[in-house]
Amino acid sequence: MSAGFSATRVAAVMIKEFKQLTRDRLTYAMMLAIPVIQLLLFGYAINAEPRHLPTAVLVHEDSVFARSLVGALQRSAFFDLKAQARSTAELDDMIRRGDVQFAVIVPGDFTRRVARGDRAQVLVEADATDPSATGGAVAALAALPQQALAHDLKGGLAARAQALPPFEVVVHRRYNPEAVTAYNIVPGLLGVILSMTLVMMTALSVTRETERGTMESLLATPVEPLEVMVGKLAPYVLIGVVQTTLILTLARLLFGVPFQGGWAGLSIGVALFIVGSLALGFLISTAARSQLQAMQMSVFYILPSILLSGFMFPFRGMPAWAQAVGEAIPVTHFLRVVRGTLLKGQGFGDMWRELAALTAFVCIVTALAMARYRRTLD
Repeated sequence: MSAGFSATRVAAVMIKEFKQLTRDRLTYAMMLAIPVIQLLLFGYAINAEPRHLPTAVLVHEDSVFARSLVGALQRSAFFDLKAQARSTAELDDMIRRGDVQFAVIVPGDFTRRVARGDRAQVLVEADATDPSATGGAVAALAALPQQALAHDLKGGLAARAQALPPFEVVVHRRYNPEAVTAYNIVPGLLGVILSMTLVMMTALSVTRETERGTMESLLATPVEPLEVMVGKLAPYVLIGVVQTTLILTLARLLFGVPFQGGWAGLSIGVALFIVGSLALGFLISTAARSQLQAMQMSVFYILPSILLSGFMFPFRGMPAWAQAVGEAIPVTHFLRVVRGTLLKGQGFGDMWRELAALTAFVCIVTALAMARYRRTLD
């Protein structure tokens, strides 16, 4: 062994390492792709102050003042008028299902009370399950009384514009009136934790057998692909159930998260999400050649699941293209099921679209995993 530090030997080792890195194309691609994806997501998709939030209105009178009020909402950057309800029950269904973020009710005596200076009130109901999604819009409502009727209070009504605000906006924060962040974050953690553990654990477990050669012994047996898949994933189903029970129990005991009902829908949603996550991990294992690659692929799925699902940032604050990507992520639909059940008491009629999306995810990923596994057998 020659003594002393040799730059030539260091250069040789560096060249060898670079060659090794270029042979592992997946690792090389991940090193370049993840920083670019993070830059694009945080730069373009993430918005902590959502605008153009879907809003429904219920107007009990057809008057100039009522039309001016609705027009002021439409001109605002925070509200996007999506529907005009015909009854309070219809308005309640819209906000409970999550079709709209805000519901505005203009009473039948609005014009008469404004003209008399009798402190007219307009009720605004906000879906406050995610406090950060409604904070900016609620703050913008403070300027509505001074601006909405500025062009209507003239002549004999000019004194109304110069005195106190012509009407008052009463904000009712539904489902989370105290704006407790934990009510939104803690239920969302269920989807993120299940994704991180089940997808990655399954992918690493199956890939480990391939690396150690034990998978070859399994392939030599007359076991069918579906039997292998069910046998490998069954223990992790139990782990997922234990994790779900533990998280929900601690959410109630430590953070006081309300449990409003809808347990049947939640149970089906949890079952679909656990099976889908395990099937995705199995699919990753059929494509990965090493445990490192399996972990990299898992991270490539988990990263957008955290950022684009509505877990960390308001979903409606993202641009349309980011929302389209988020809709394709199963965590997005699972979070809606969990939060809708715990905070809103949603039933099957309210969450059927999310359950259908999770069912489609399970079917597609399972079919792809079995197809890939059969190709491995061949």
